[in-house]
Order: sequence, then structure tokens, then C-alpha cells
Amino acid sequence: MRISHKLQQRQDRDGSAKEPTFSFEFFVPKTSQGVQNLYDRMDRMYQTHPQFIDITWNAGGRLSQLSTDLVATSQSVLGLETCMHLTCTNMPVELIDEALQKAYDSGCQNILALRGDPPVNTNKWTACEGGFSYARDLVRYIRKKYGDHFDIGVAAYPEGHPEETDGRSLIGFLKEKIDAGADFIITQMFYDGDLFIDWCRDVRAAGISVPIIPGIMPITSYASFMRRVNWCQIHVPEEFLTRLEPIKENDQLVREHGTELMAKMCQKLIDSGYVTHLHMYTMNLEKASLMILDKLGLLPKEAEEVNLPNVPLPWRKSLNPQRRNESVRPIFWQRRPYSYVARTSQWAADEFPNGRFGDSSSPAFGDLDLCGSGLIRQTPTRSLELWSTPTTLQDVANLIIAYLEGKLKCLPWSDTPLNHEVDSILQPLIELNKNSIVTVNSQPRVNGASSTDSVVGWGPSNGFVYQKEYLEFLLPKSKLKEFVQNIGDDSPLTYFAVDAADELYSNHPDDTAANAVTWGIFPGREVEQPTIVEKVSFLAWKEEFFHILDEWKLNFQENNKSDSAELLQDLIDNYFLVNIVDNDFVSGKDRIFELLRGLH
Repeated sequence: MRISHKLQQRQDRDGSAKEPTFSFEFFVPKTSQGVQNLYDRMDRMYQTHPQFIDITWNAGGRLSQLSTDLVATSQSVLGLETCMHLTCTNMPVELIDEALQKAYDSGCQNILALRGDPPVNTNKWTACEGGFSYARDLVRYIRKKYGDHFDIGVAAYPEGHPEETDGRSLIGFLKEKIDAGADFIITQMFYDGDLFIDWCRDVRAAGISVPIIPGIMPITSYASFMRRVNWCQIHVPEEFLTRLEPIKENDQLVREHGTELMAKMCQKLIDSGYVTHLHMYTMNLEKASLMILDKLGLLPKEAEEVNLPNVPLPWRKSLNPQRRNESVRPIFWQRRPYSYVARTSQWAADEFPNGRFGDSSSPAFGDLDLCGSGLIRQTPTRSLELWSTPTTLQDVANLIIAYLEGKLKCLPWSDTPLNHEVDSILQPLIELNKNSIVTVNSQPRVNGASSTDSVVGWGPSNGFVYQKEYLEFLLPKSKLKEFVQNIGDDSPLTYFAVDAADELYSNHPDDTAANAVTWGIFPGREVEQPTIVEKVSFLAWKEEFFHILDEWKLNFQENNKSDSAELLQDLIDNYFLVNIVDNDFVSGKDRIFELLRGLH
């Protein structure tokens, strides 16, 4: 959705603002691990309900390509409304067209159109050949080419610009950008709320009526605070200096006092009537921005953070228009949304919601190469830091116990941390892993919980949601016969077991059909079945899972950790990947855990 429309929705009918909203800005990291860390941070900050995020632009070279990749991922995987910066610096029209097309294809509807800073190692800004000289020209070009598809934002400088200190001229230039087709304004950072309010008054007097969004830069240390002040040539109120100067050597105290000062300034902006939305310059960190928002009372309550209210589906819905009809996903990628979205990115819109995983005449999923440079989303060095060098099966199980207990936020095959849904089966899962049964994925039984339940709820209100108990785990090949015999012939338990060489066993009465493991009943609607277990998709997931183990093994080999590499090879050669579903969601019996406890 366009940002101006989102902000308009926050207005009451009489034009007065509802509770203020906020957004976050992130910049493009320079390393692959930095990108992974940023995705994790963006995912966590999603829980605070930002109206949107924006991604900065790095003109020319690899980082500009990464800008569009970040935008596509935040829209398609994380479900975050995203605004893409786009500058004129080093950008001929051909590159601008390419960037806009990628934004369009990803579902992005918001562009922050900037002239941009001078190229590195130059003091004066000059237009590149075939490019634009001013942001207004870029705004006009985007509007002409894409009509009303994009909301276009522009920058403003409440306290002047290094190249133009006359405030009235700057407001005139701002008006030109608005007249060219811009829809909203995001300002440079500032610390003097009174100056900003005066500037807003002048902007409105000039006939500019679009939303004004102040850029808020948290104070994290005295040195960085003064460095930014001097670089941007902005005024600092005496109160800031009086409070911060005496404690400048204590970063913790500076952060605490800086939070109070910034929250006080933000409240003044909100009270002025000119501001209904705050744009937080995060510097790719989260704590400082969240401290300010918490001080203002704008963060959701803890119960809301567990699971967003009124989420349409039990998994994060993509904002990519190509996936707008998607309503079903296999449960196997529950904790790996990045690879799932990548491997289904080639599907046409009309192949959702059912997708191709039930069509045996064509490949169900794209190649593993679609996932990028590797299936483990951590660098080799970071992998060793997180997961050390397991040499026994119990070492691997202990990593999973740490993940279940929240001490680890990810595993090689689980990119996202667990939520509270696992609480009801936490102890049985820990018990299994203590007994060297390595669990991979799970969900508890739910029999008619309210659709507004803070943990398992999804879909419209006044509905009821259901789940079958599900477990995925590694089973030694030597135990398969006993496992099958213990299930028996008339059990409500159904399973698939497959090894790395594609040897498959199953007791599904029709192994070509999908088994719904999550569904919802809502007034006036058909039954919705958004999560399933299904053969073709499980085989695709099996391929991915064993490749993850192989990639993990190669990392150990390259670091001369032969015992760990041998352990991973043993898992690949001598274990089945098994999923099992208890189709009796009513009785409350723990059949799956009882079955696995009984294995000798």
C-alpha cells in the first residue's frame, strides 16, 4: 500500500490523528553476514507494527543491486511495506529504469526520490551522462512512467543544506518537488523541535499540504551525536548539551538521557499538530529507536508481540503481488521462509494458492541455486560461533535444546526463532532430544481456539482455528522397521520417511493428496486450510534439508574439523528424515511422543 494512503487511514473522519505511527530506515550492509543480521533485525522489528520501512540506495556497483534485493526480500518474505530510496548520483536513466522495474515487480509501491550526495572522493555534485540533475526531475520521470502506482517521497532540510542555506529558497525547491508529483516529505535529522515546528508552519504557508514525516536520529553516544551534528550543520538546544556534556564518557548514561531528550522532542512535534508519524533512523540497530518509541508509549503490549492481531494466515503473508492469491504452504518451511519464497518465486500468480507441489508432471520447486550463495544463511565463521563443532548426535540434539529454550535464535535448518506456540509441547520436545531423537520441526495440537488467540490465532475475528500435532525428526535407518510396527495398521498417525537417496516409506492412504494440518472456520467463509503436509513438497524439502547438512559438513572440512564432518556425513548416510501427523486433534492423547519414547 502507498505510504500516503496508510497515513490517511490513521486519520479520524474529522481529520484529527489517531495514535501516532512510526517507521524505520535501514542502510545496505557491506557484508553477507551483515545482510543476514539485518534480515533478522527487520524480522524482530516487524513485531512492533511499523507502518513501513525504507532501504537506502547505494548508487552504482554491487550495493545498489543489494538495495533492490533487500526491498524484494522485505516485501516478499518478511511482509513489510517497504520504501526504496533512489538517487540521481551515478544513475543514468537505464539504471533508474532497472531499479524501478525491480521495485515494481516486488510489489514495492513507495520510492524516496533523492538527488543524492556527491560521489565518493568528490566535493561537488554533478549529473552523470544520461541522468538527472535534480530530485524534482526524478520525481517527474517516475510519475510520467508509472502514473499513480508509486507513492513518491522527497527529502527536506528544516535547517538548511550545505549547498543552500537560505531557508526560503529551500522551501521553494521543496514546492517544486511536490508540484512535480511527490506525495510525502521525510526530513533530515534535527534536534531542535521548536525550529522544526516553525519550519513546518512556513512549509504549510507555502501551500504544501502533503504529510511531513520528521527523521528522528537516536542518541547512542556523545561522540556520534556531535559528529552527526557537525556533519549536518544542525542546531543543538542548550538543554541537550547541558544534559549530555557532563556524562559524555559514559555511553549508557548518554543513551538513557538521550532517549529522554528525544522522546520529549518527539512528543512536542506530535502535540504541535504538524506530525502524526515518526521516521526512525536506526543505523541498522534496534535498541535506541525502540527505547524512544517505548518512552512515547507507541510500542505494542507484550501480548500483541507474540502474534500480531488479525494476521490473515498462520504464516507471514507476502506483499509481492505475484503471490497475492497464495493461501497454502507446506509446513516443512515453517522456519525457513526465505528459501521457500525463493524456490517458489518462479510460480505464476494463477499457480497459487495450490501451487505446483501437487503436480507430479513438473518440478514442484525451483533449484536450490535460487536460494543464493548457500542454504545456511550464516557465514562459515558465524556458523562455527553459533553452533560450535558437534562430534556426537547428542551434541546436535543439545543445540536443538538450546534453540527450544531460546538460547539460540537459529539453527542450520531454522532461520527464525521460535514463538510461544511451542510452549505446550516444549518439555516433550526437550525430552526427545535429551534421548538423542533430533527434532527438526513441530506444531502442537489445537482444537477450536479462538481466531483472536494471542499465540495460535489467525484470520478474521469470531472464528475458530485447529491444528493437528506434527513432528519432523531424524530416525536411524536401523529403527525404521520398529517405528513402522509400533504405529500399527489402524493408527490415526500418518508419516512420510525418506533418506538422502530418495528411499521413501509412507502409510498415507493416498500419498498424492494433501493432508491439512492447520485450518480455520470463520463466519460466512469456506473452511481455510493454509498449512499442509504433502508428498511432492516433502521430497523437495528433503532435498534441501540434506543439502543443508552437506553444506554444514563442508564448512567443518574446510576448517579441519574432521570429527564434526564425519558426524554430518553419518546423518546423511544413515538417517531418515521423517514427518508424522496425529490426525486425531480431539482426544488430547500424546501419541507421537509416546511412540518415540517407546523406541528402543
